Amino acid sequence: MHFSRTTLSLLAVTALLTPAMLNAQAANPDAFSRGQQAPPGRGAGRGPRDTAPTGPAPKNAEGKPDIQGAWNPNAIQLNVDMVATGVHPPFQPWAEKLYQERKTNISKDDPEARCLPPGVPRMSTTPYPFRIVQVPGLTLIVYEGGAHIWRQIFTDGRKHSEDPNPTWLGESIGWWEGDTFVIDTIGFNGKSWIDESGLPTTEKLHVIERIKRVDAGHLQIDHTVDDPGAYTAPWNFTTHPTQLKGELMEYICQENNRDVEHLVGAGASK
Repeated sequence: MHFSRTTLSLLAVTALLTPAMLNAQAANPDAFSRGQQAPPGRGAGRGPRDTAPTGPAPKNAEGKPDIQGAWNPNAIQLNVDMVATGVHPPFQPWAEKLYQERKTNISKDDPEARCLPPGVPRMSTTPYPFRIVQVPGLTLIVYEGGAHIWRQIFTDGRKHSEDPNPTWLGESIGWWEGDTFVIDTIGFNGKSWIDESGLPTTEKLHVIERIKRVDAGHLQIDHTVDDPGAYTAPWNFTTHPTQLKGELMEYICQENNRDVEHLVGAGASK
């Protein structure tokens, strides 16, 4: 018997996800059956114990930790409700008001629920595996979910554009600082939510991601969110991806997406 990806996904994560999350972005079943659980306090999804290898981190040809490969985000709770995990963004008053409105309306307007890109930094928490590929001058991150998209991080020494075209994923440049790979991203369109609960962004958003390969089977990604349009100071959160057992699969968010018309918010007539 063959089950669709959506059927398997819903069986795995129904207990964790709110209605908006369940429509089209139901979590990848592999992320919950292949080492998605992290130690307590890391904001991970519930699942089997972490079985990823813990030996020494491999090195690349330049002697840096090799961050390439396929990874589970291991951050479903951060994706659904970051504040509930203990993260405390320093809201500007308008941003906090909007955030509370989105929560009250049960996230009915979440762009990810309509197969739009989750944006950065939410790509790190959306519950689908991703693959990092590094070649001279360029790092690529290919995402199984989140609208089946990719990121280009330029490592050829270039600086940011003076006035980048606003996009969902922004303009990224990267470099090594010791054994940490740093990604610096600007040029956002201000349309993405940082989590399903509705943490807002503006076009002033600036995100720094610091990727460390802890050992053979684990990454640590420290995120700094600096958006002076929505928050009074920069703030941080950390994810702990685990090595994927297997490969990325084809997943088309728009396929058989039947629930969007039912995302009507709180208080709507049935």
